[in-house]
Amino acid sequence: MTDVVSTDSADGPLAVGVIGCGRMGQFHARVYSQMPSVRLVGLYDADADVAAAARDKYGGEVFASVEAMAARVQAVTIAVPTQFHAFVAEPLLRRGVHCLIEKPLAKDVAEAKQIVAWSKEHNAVVQVGHIERFNPIVRSMSKLAVEPRFIEVIRISPLTFRSIDVGVVLDMMIHDIDIVLKLARSPVARIDAIGVSVIGAPPSPEDICNARLTFANGCVANMTASRLAMKTERKLRVFSSDAYVSIDYQKKHGMVARKTKNLGAIRDAVAKIRAGEIDDLSQLNFPDLVSIEELEIDDIEPLRAELDSFVNAIRTGATPEVSAEDGLAAVETATRIVEAMGSQKLE
Repeated sequence: MTDVVSTDSADGPLAVGVIGCGRMGQFHARVYSQMPSVRLVGLYDADADVAAAARDKYGGEVFASVEAMAARVQAVTIAVPTQFHAFVAEPLLRRGVHCLIEKPLAKDVAEAKQIVAWSKEHNAVVQVGHIERFNPIVRSMSKLAVEPRFIEVIRISPLTFRSIDVGVVLDMMIHDIDIVLKLARSPVARIDAIGVSVIGAPPSPEDICNARLTFANGCVANMTASRLAMKTERKLRVFSSDAYVSIDYQKKHGMVARKTKNLGAIRDAVAKIRAGEIDDLSQLNFPDLVSIEELEIDDIEPLRAELDSFVNAIRTGATPEVSAEDGLAAVETATRIVEAMGSQKLE
């Protein structure tokens, strides 16, 4: 039987904690401390001094163990290294503590499935920290209801020296895997991929990867990720039968060009060329013929939107925006991409 967690009343602030007080964990602590709907009870980190430093900034108390925190909170953020996600989540989920687990959900498919099972068995909400879902430009794009036929994604950046214990697929591409799976809304039928390991000798984790996903509905996605680039670029383009959408994750900017608003003008120009009405093609500038709409965005911080969604799922029983099953699907696809590299990995 699941133990009862000591909490505030259902009408009061949600008692929350943060486990792992590194860079991302401190972001969560900061936002929780600013939310009127929650009370930051405390923090835990394997390094008590790190937890104490976060406490001095954001409040709460420092717990001596995960188990001690589990008895005092209703929900937590787990922001420890990926290899420890399942280990940390188990005692919490078994007590019915709701967990927001940073991406990826787990280090492998087996542990991701176990987290899903614990969540269901103990009726605990699990939301996965795929924060790009809450990027204002992604939220804006999701309102378009575009049915993609081809998706192109590039996510490259200089080396940050964080998360180098895992490959670039689980470190960086996992963001786009989640978005692409949501857009395609279809099972992955085939994966072709190639990867390059640069920092360490193969078979160490890949630092660069290109993957081509073919979905059962015919949609194709081409994704490139690199953590050894000389610049940062995070862009996604979607091609459908009736629209072209381009977004820049980093700049939070996007545009859509719809066939219904552009086809007439383009066909009219082509007809005039064929009829000889236009004999100097320099008179035509294709961009001038295309009607482009900029996507409207809100100014809500992505992490605040993510944590608001998490709290709402706990309060209302709604399915989390990024559920444990979504997190599992992303890990499964990432694993298949790494496996597909196989003999194709460049040495």
